[in-house]
Amino acid sequence: MNGELIAALEQLHKEKDIPMTSLIEAIEAAMESAYRRHYGVSEDIRLDIDPKSRSVRIIARRPVPVSDGSLGEDGEPLVSYVEHEVDLHEFGRIAAQTAKQVILQRIREAERTAIYEEFSHRMGEVVTAEVQRRDARNVYMLIDRSEALLPAAEQIPGESYRFGERMKVYVVEVRRTSKNPQIIVSRAHPGLVVRLFELEVPEVYDGIVEIKGVAREPGARSKAAVHSRDPQVDAVGACVGHRGSRVQAIVDELRGEKIDIVRYSDDVAEYLRSALSPARVSEVIVNHAERSATVIAPDNQLSLAIGRRGQNVRLAAQLTGWRIDIHSESQWVQGSVPAQKAEAASVAQTEAETAEASASEKLKTVRVYDLAAELGVQAKDLVEILQEEGIDVTSHASTVTQEQAQAVRELLMGGEATLEELGAPDLRPE
Repeated sequence: MNGELIAALEQLHKEKDIPMTSLIEAIEAAMESAYRRHYGVSEDIRLDIDPKSRSVRIIARRPVPVSDGSLGEDGEPLVSYVEHEVDLHEFGRIAAQTAKQVILQRIREAERTAIYEEFSHRMGEVVTAEVQRRDARNVYMLIDRSEALLPAAEQIPGESYRFGERMKVYVVEVRRTSKNPQIIVSRAHPGLVVRLFELEVPEVYDGIVEIKGVAREPGARSKAAVHSRDPQVDAVGACVGHRGSRVQAIVDELRGEKIDIVRYSDDVAEYLRSALSPARVSEVIVNHAERSATVIAPDNQLSLAIGRRGQNVRLAAQLTGWRIDIHSESQWVQGSVPAQKAEAASVAQTEAETAEASASEKLKTVRVYDLAAELGVQAKDLVEILQEEGIDVTSHASTVTQEQAQAVRELLMGGEATLEELGAPDLRPE
């Protein structure tokens, strides 16, 4: 009997991965309950297991008042404890049945606790799961002898789940329930893409290349922004791999989902350019105050920048966190979007003024294109004249002070004033 009990405990420990201490505590609780029911006394019970001799002894610890009737500090009689071994053969059938029920209950509780503790520390990780069954909406999978739930909302649209098929899943949540803990996994979570890059790209796993963000439309396309902490390591090249081998392994795991790897940059305009790849854009005008950007794309790149049903620009907006408005060069040049032009010019002015805050900002300024219209010259010609005179203007949207504007008027009308005398501390490209 003793040897059989130890063998059963060892088997449970291996099969259910339940700690031996938890199993022993379950046996102790069961025997204590059975002992109290059978003998009608309250005693402490402990199990004395000797793995070498494969023997099990049940020791009962009974309090006995001291013979001289001494009292403790609280006024209660002092007691001593006497231990004696319990004879299992004296247990009745009902007591044995009670012990059996308590043992099974405690083992189930220990198993549930072990599962919860294991997977609660694995949330946010990728594990390999095997498809077991599915109903009308959900898929039930097996992970290390534990059942996991793949809800409909976490599935890749159109993906098939065949019995016995093995695939990578992302552990989203572990919930305590009245029965076994419920493990919620996902195939659609952006974190799955991040973890797959960690598995396939050593530079990502080692932290040399950092995944700055992932935007995903499961089953269709994903965009991942990468950044290298080592100037000698190309982040995009490391993630793509030799002839695309690394990223192709991830694409295969995601059943053909396309992945764009874009280069992260602290420069918002440059980051937005990269996020819109594979399209090439001509100009990006950003509005930091509203976290929005106006993007000008060549006519032959407009449809590629927008993507099928707006997918490319939508993913770029999700990845960067910026609202993106895209226009073609022809629309922009022909002035078919004047409101956007005016807004972009205003945005540029606001950003430049904020970046170069100084006392001179309080002076009244004149825009270069307004001054050009007043003098009857082309704005680009006026910009060149100002630059030749040592004024650091960048476009027709730049501004000059009233003093500088007056000097320009006199210069172009044959006056003696020069712009060099005024300098250019107040010119701000906007």
